[in-house]
Amino acid sequence: MVQNTKSLPALKKTITDLKQQFDIEPKTDVENLQNKYLGKRGFINDLMKSLKDVPREMRPVAGQLLNELKENLDHQIKLLGKGLSEKTPNKIDLTLPGLKPNAGHTHPVSQAIEEITHIFEKIGFTRVRYPEVDWDYYVFESLNMPLDHPARDEWETFFIEVPEAEKMGKMVLTTHTSNGQVREMERLNSKPPIRMINIARCYRRQQDATHTQMFHQFEGLVVDKGINIQHLKGTLDHFAQQFYGPGTKSRIRPFHFQFTEPSFEVDFSCHICHGTGKKGRSKCKFCKSGWHEVGGAGMVHPNVLKAGGIDPDEYTGFAFGWGVERTYTLKEGLNIDDIRLIYSGDLKFLEQF
Repeated sequence: MVQNTKSLPALKKTITDLKQQFDIEPKTDVENLQNKYLGKRGFINDLMKSLKDVPREMRPVAGQLLNELKENLDHQIKLLGKGLSEKTPNKIDLTLPGLKPNAGHTHPVSQAIEEITHIFEKIGFTRVRYPEVDWDYYVFESLNMPLDHPARDEWETFFIEVPEAEKMGKMVLTTHTSNGQVREMERLNSKPPIRMINIARCYRRQQDATHTQMFHQFEGLVVDKGINIQHLKGTLDHFAQQFYGPGTKSRIRPFHFQFTEPSFEVDFSCHICHGTGKKGRSKCKFCKSGWHEVGGAGMVHPNVLKAGGIDPDEYTGFAFGWGVERTYTLKEGLNIDDIRLIYSGDLKFLEQF
């Protein structure tokens, strides 16, 4: 059927002629086309047998060409068969189930953001969003941070190369969602009550198993008359039980932040050992102490209230904030030991959520 092919150019010409022949075939009998081109005695098999006549150094290229031709013909014949069946009503079985299309799902971080938002909305918080590229004034200065504060160092913060503003200073990628605190006070014309939850991307010069240079953070802020630490603790307990399950507790430990006074580190009880720090007769391997550190909180510093135009002698408030990814990876059953996996783009990892 196919003459001996002594060289690669001759084989290429044979393949071209074969493609042209297929293009002018009367496409009415799919089974005959299948046998003629792809069957045991078809054109493709004959061409495969002729590879022995091609010089040894050219055989890999010739073999690749034939495989591509075979796949192309197989694809075209299948398309033809599908087209003929669609045009022939008596060959359609309407009782057969349809083909289910592939469908994706919401990214795990987006799932966590949605859940966090709903938890706080139920107790009266309003979801807001403020710039992720903001002025030094809102990110640092209005939050009671002095010019020599380590966070304002170029080794900690990403600075944007734009002209510096006289009052606002330099422009940066926000290192935390706290830049929304004074902005929210200004939005409400410095008139409490304020009860906001701000969720946005943040950026820091850190990259390891527990940090990424871009991450998400949620910030809570409450300002009103008579607000105290008990209100803060109750809010933290509510979130812990709603997000991690009944029985989860929160713990606050004295710390220092420039924009809160007093300030606290926030821990949640471990869901594995239920806050005991033990699993059987040994220490809990997941927490080692019964608690997980999640972030910071505290009573809003008077200087921050003043920056927002609010009288600290009349109003008080509390604030809290920490990473969405960190909060999410502590959920029971996940055991994610490297936060960078969340942004790896690995479908085998993401399809588990």
